[in-house]
Amino acid sequence: MHGVRRQLLAAQADALGVSLTCVALPHPCSNADYESKMRAALVNVRAAGIRDVAFGDLFLTDIRAYREDQLRDLGLRAHFPLWGRDTHELAREMVESGIRAVITCVDPARCPVELAGQEFDAALLERLPDAVDPCGENGEFHTFAYDGPGFARAIALQRGELVERDGFVFADLAPAAGATS
Repeated sequence: MHGVRRQLLAAQADALGVSLTCVALPHPCSNADYESKMRAALVNVRAAGIRDVAFGDLFLTDIRAYREDQLRDLGLRAHFPLWGRDTHELAREMVESGIRAVITCVDPARCPVELAGQEFDAALLERLPDAVDPCGENGEFHTFAYDGPGFARAIALQRGELVERDGFVFADLAPAAGATS
């Protein structure tokens, strides 16, 4: 849903000093296909000794229950460290902490299209319509963080064109010319 190039995900993981496991999903992807592919990846995670999985969900109880059910069968524990946080306060706190991110995808039925490709910053938070959750918790938008606390270095980006696909608008991001990860 974020529409971020794999090269940028790898650069993000490297800058954060964490490992990255990519799960290839077909397009289009049925829920059955998604669950099967994710289950296989999580079986490998469990075999590697990992027992806990953290999610950034904030308040959608049906999504939380779904995630917990999927992990329970595999003997994994789900954690939701941000659960119940006020999204207005959390969004401001993220920006003030130095998180630097770009809106990579918007649902035009829920969010103004012109926000695609925009910096997720204090100015953006001020101009968000009241109906848009400032953390995009209802699927209004998705972001890509390229710098902030925990990053060893910023990821140099170049912004490309906006692309409409499957009812969503994506901002194409690529590594900046000459950037290395």
